[in-house]
Amino acid sequence: MNRQHIYPITQALIAAVLFGASAPLAKLLLGEVEPIPLAAFLYLGSGLGLLGIKVYQRISQRGPDSEAQIKKSDIPWLAGAILAGGVAAPITLLFSLKNTPAATASLLLNFEGVATTLIAALAFHESISRRAWWAIVFITLSSIFLSVNLNLNWGLSLGALGVVGACILWGIDNNFTRNISAKDPLMIVTIKGLAAGSFSFILANILGSKFPAAGIALGAMLLGSLSYGVSIVLFIHAMRGLGAARTSALFGIAPLAGMILSFILIREFPNWMFFIALPLMVIGTLFLVSEEHEHDHVHEMTVHEHSHTHDDGHHIHEHEGGHKQKHSHIHSHDDVTHSHHHLPDTHHRHTHSTVSGS
Repeated sequence: MNRQHIYPITQALIAAVLFGASAPLAKLLLGEVEPIPLAAFLYLGSGLGLLGIKVYQRISQRGPDSEAQIKKSDIPWLAGAILAGGVAAPITLLFSLKNTPAATASLLLNFEGVATTLIAALAFHESISRRAWWAIVFITLSSIFLSVNLNLNWGLSLGALGVVGACILWGIDNNFTRNISAKDPLMIVTIKGLAAGSFSFILANILGSKFPAAGIALGAMLLGSLSYGVSIVLFIHAMRGLGAARTSALFGIAPLAGMILSFILIREFPNWMFFIALPLMVIGTLFLVSEEHEHDHVHEMTVHEHSHTHDDGHHIHEHEGGHKQKHSHIHSHDDVTHSHHHLPDTHHRHTHSTVSGS
């Protein structure tokens, strides 16, 4: 594994663990709060928590912001991500679950990672090697085994198609977010959290849902700030270095993390399928972290803005007085053709005429 990819892989894995922790912890809260208000407080906690961090950074920071700010050209991608993943997907899922057996819904929700990968490959031409495809297959199979409950009722219906539709919408959200992942992740997730949380809050009021006591609401918001806020910020950081498909695949270990935490917190012992899922998850993860991808590739002349340092081999422009710290500004890259190990990060989103086997 190339050293420069250790950091985004670690970020993706931590993001998955934090998100996976939300399931057993939210399950404890569901005894005190209905699902839609819970979703509202989780997302609002995400947005408000990160907003607080952003305000603190602005107050305490003396130099320029090291992250690129969201510009007018980014708004369509951000708005699309919010509408697809924060509004349309939850609504679609909510109505679909009414006519879909729980076992079927749990199984189909694993399609989000597959949808993200297919959209990344087909719509955005993200490079996905055979090794990465196999990793995605293993991790998805593992997630399916973790979600299967043979004691529940099964069935296919229009509701089941709706669950698949919700996963596709979340896949669109992930890919739209990837296109602005070079910009400030804190601000992206703050806006998404506040927008999605406000929507769920309004929907809960319209449906006449019962709201919990203040202490329960604060607990849900704290959980949301970590499992939905910090987790998704790390997810966006990981997409900068790995692309949407590989980051989503690594994020697929979230159910495994949730199941282990369920055992620790509420002594919910996993069923026998856990022991089938675990090695599949490990194999898939090892495929991804050991991936090698190197060939002659062309960087066309481009001008863009994102957070960067001058020790990554792609940023050799000059500054008055030098710049050793991470910083952000509009800068240009000249045409260059070279060969080195890379993944579809911010600077390597070129197309491939054939699929690499490594």
